[in-house]
Amino acid sequence: MRLPVMPPVKPMLTKAVDALPDAPSGDLLFEPKWDGFRCIVFRDGDEVELGSRNERPLTRYFPELVEPLRAALPERCVVDGEIVVATGAGLDVEALQQRIHPAASRIDRLAVETPAAYVAFDLLALDDESLLDAPLRDRRARLAEALAAARPPVHLTPATTDRAVAGDWFARFEGAGLDGVVAKPTGGTYQPDKRVQFKVKHQRTADCVVAGFRTHKDGEGVGSLLLGLYDDNGRLHHMGVASSFSAARRRELKDELAPYALDPGGEHPWAEWAEAAAHASGDHGRMPGAPSRWNATKDLSFTPLRPDLVAEVAYERVDAGRFRHSARLLRWRPDRDPGSCMFDQLEVTPPVELALVFGA
Repeated sequence: MRLPVMPPVKPMLTKAVDALPDAPSGDLLFEPKWDGFRCIVFRDGDEVELGSRNERPLTRYFPELVEPLRAALPERCVVDGEIVVATGAGLDVEALQQRIHPAASRIDRLAVETPAAYVAFDLLALDDESLLDAPLRDRRARLAEALAAARPPVHLTPATTDRAVAGDWFARFEGAGLDGVVAKPTGGTYQPDKRVQFKVKHQRTADCVVAGFRTHKDGEGVGSLLLGLYDDNGRLHHMGVASSFSAARRRELKDELAPYALDPGGEHPWAEWAEAAAHASGDHGRMPGAPSRWNATKDLSFTPLRPDLVAEVAYERVDAGRFRHSARLLRWRPDRDPGSCMFDQLEVTPPVELALVFGA
């Protein structure tokens, strides 16, 4: 492979803002924010490589995209976009995550059962020309021309310079599983690994029970809080985590959670989960309440807490009964009864046919 922009390339990034930016007409290009795997595609003739955000190839995990990309893309080019799994009800993030698997047989099966699509939104190189220093308005125009004859599962993302249209997308497309809206300066160049574009994401709040925590990977303080909500039968369901704390806040949280440590021999609503994890790891002797940490697999081990603490957290959306991404801790709610933290407080987004997004 010999291209003017060679792999690996770190994609250009966005920074979060609270509202859609306002600018003189034509200075910003708005696009739906896709929730998938960021992927830069390199094509040189028959050679096609799918590069990921961490610079590791994705090609082996999505073999069904290689031939459609050959058919849709120019002979020699570098394109930035997103790999998604689309259904009639919207994007299926869980199915997309299942596509990353070490077994070739499983990859081949899922390529048929849950095929992926590719949504292109930037052009980094064409033929022998690098477009990294070209303004976005030119890159977008050339990308639209290059993909004029593209057919599913390869798509060109919708885009507009009209802020009112972008606001409509922000509200209407959420039900299709999109994260929000991205705003890109039309005069901006492509700057790998730089946060020079803007994203507006949906944010909501919920009061959740804090039933445990995981220690940060550096061994100091709290890395994440395990959050739960009760159903109508009084069962506490794991909703996800709140994370992304500063080093100082991680240490403070450890002290703040200490009064809620589970007493030796105490019962915990997720004891069966911990026991199953301990059995899976081959350690049958570590039961809830014995050590301060349950010895489970790396992903499931946590320090149990009495489910008496309530936290208000900010979240984006709920998929399959879980927060899609990590939530953000806003404040403690000592005034809130843990038993009242139930699913009925969550805002449910009605589904929208994904065809509306592609046809916008």
